[in-house]
Amino acid sequence: MAAKKIKAKVNIRKLETELWESADLLRQGSKLTSSQYCMPVLALLFLRYAYSRYKMVEAEILQGRPTRGGKVMPVEPSDFKAKSALYLPREAQYDYLVNLPDNIMSQQLSTKEGQPINSLGEAVNYAMQLVEAQSEQLHGVLPKNYTIFSDDLLRELLRIFNNKTIDEVGGDIIGRIYEYFLSKFAKAVASDDGVFFTPKSLVKMLVNVLEPTQGVMLDPACGSGGMFVQTGDFVNQAGLNANTQMTFFGQEKVEYNAQLCLMNMAVHGLNGKIISGDEANSFYHDAYNLAGRCDYVMANPPFNVDKVKAESTSAAGRLPFGLPGVNAKTKEIGNANYLWISYFYAYLNDHGRAGFVMASSATDSSNKDRDIREKLVNTGDVDVIVSVGNNFFYTLSLPCSLWFFNRNKNDDIRDKVLFIDARNYYTVVDRTLNEWTEWQLRNLQAIVRLYRGEKDKYVALLRDYDKAIADAVSALEEKGQPFSELIDEDTRGHFWGLMGYIDKAGLDYVEKKQSIETQINQTKGCMKAAEKSIEKRKVKAMRLAGEDFCDVLSDIITTIDEREWLVSKFGTDGTYQDVLGLCKIATIQDIKEKNYSLTPGVYVGVAEQEDDGVDFHARMNEIHAELARLNNEANSLMDEIQKAWEDMA
Repeated sequence: MAAKKIKAKVNIRKLETELWESADLLRQGSKLTSSQYCMPVLALLFLRYAYSRYKMVEAEILQGRPTRGGKVMPVEPSDFKAKSALYLPREAQYDYLVNLPDNIMSQQLSTKEGQPINSLGEAVNYAMQLVEAQSEQLHGVLPKNYTIFSDDLLRELLRIFNNKTIDEVGGDIIGRIYEYFLSKFAKAVASDDGVFFTPKSLVKMLVNVLEPTQGVMLDPACGSGGMFVQTGDFVNQAGLNANTQMTFFGQEKVEYNAQLCLMNMAVHGLNGKIISGDEANSFYHDAYNLAGRCDYVMANPPFNVDKVKAESTSAAGRLPFGLPGVNAKTKEIGNANYLWISYFYAYLNDHGRAGFVMASSATDSSNKDRDIREKLVNTGDVDVIVSVGNNFFYTLSLPCSLWFFNRNKNDDIRDKVLFIDARNYYTVVDRTLNEWTEWQLRNLQAIVRLYRGEKDKYVALLRDYDKAIADAVSALEEKGQPFSELIDEDTRGHFWGLMGYIDKAGLDYVEKKQSIETQINQTKGCMKAAEKSIEKRKVKAMRLAGEDFCDVLSDIITTIDEREWLVSKFGTDGTYQDVLGLCKIATIQDIKEKNYSLTPGVYVGVAEQEDDGVDFHARMNEIHAELARLNNEANSLMDEIQKAWEDMA
């Protein structure tokens, strides 16, 4: 299936532009460096996102809330704790801060301790203090130095973050925004520290394959906490409570990242232990003594780190397969990729699973790396390897691979590894960014499940597809109503002409897709017709409504395409088969014969190109004939130019 390009559901780039605006304001209004003003801005965004989540949970709590004396009982901090959400006192709620008047002193505000609040900066400091009091893991994390900014500057920042886009974006938004700042103002710092935001779709792929349910989870390079957030979402969506089912541990050398991680976890209602600084350097410290004790390990470690001290690393242990290559002169490890790989394996208990992002080069690197890889493969615990294409990272275009270990594989696949080459399977968000959509993630997960023999889950996925498509088609009349109301009566009749047929019983997916494509063309034709017959002041609104409806139709087609992509390979019953260019199950013996390469492309091969019906030899003859003709014309033209030049001379 060719890569698709879709319209982004949420305009993340617009939010980023506004963040750039806020950074410009800070730069103009203060003398702080980027590293100094980054955290205050991100903490404001954290407060805004926390407020958005607070209001959502509050609405859930108030549904069916008992009354007393005719009044609904007020919400309490314990209500939010029961839902693993962060409670915000009134003075820490974003709308309270946004709506404070210019003259703060006129309000005669004070803290609980009776300290007067005389500026917006002091009000924001107090808000951060109140939030920290609601979460033990946030103690000492949030900045409380907002008085270094003018009230006008802070007020503008609060305004910038007071937009609905933040309500619409889920997941590890704080981490993504943090990387935006690093990429915009401190690219050198980001590159030196190996700090790169892990794309949400890659994190979801890791979580989907590992399917965490309960136990100890470690991320020894946790960054801004995206692995914890997605794991929490996965567990909660299964009807469980992530805080009671999971115990989260994280190590993060960069203190800024660790602070962001704690904020990110808190706003998602997750508890965890995060350590930062030198003692969190995973090359030299197992900070929680978790070797051999983890049920799950997930990470996106910095790639290709060099100059790691071999002696200190060796003393720190967690090297079941020995050290990678060491420079005899400097006593340093030149590439730490296989240190990370060894750590991830060493942390697992006898039924543990690991999933991590790794540089593509690590699947086929040589010398000591190759020796470690041989020992690793021969354990039988390598489970799945996935190749990922370019442009999945927010600031980098490099490809990568996803590795999965499973210490408790079932007997049928004990000596096997599933290879998936997903480099040509993705959705284009824009020129520099690709991702996997939810359906694409589920399709890739389905391949893994078939490899594990879980046909029932494959069949359940097809049912989800069928229901999603049926529900979307049934909702078309409602979705098309805004457009219908903006066009003239004659055009309206033409617009509704096909709608009933799309939902006709007995249509297969090919016919349904064709009818939807026809409806898209018909809608566009109605837009053009309506432009000539409706009032000019209504044209813009009509166009937008028509485009929105076409997007709804296109989404249905995309869902049908993803379903057909899956069914064309594994049928409706879910019979696994190797698919040329996509996936292959290889035995350990197969891998040995390939010199222990773990590069998916080595095993899956290259998909056959579809015959476009063109006779290659005939077409080449035509091209050569055309080239000869053009050469003759060029020679004739040169002769004419030369003759004209001689005449002028």
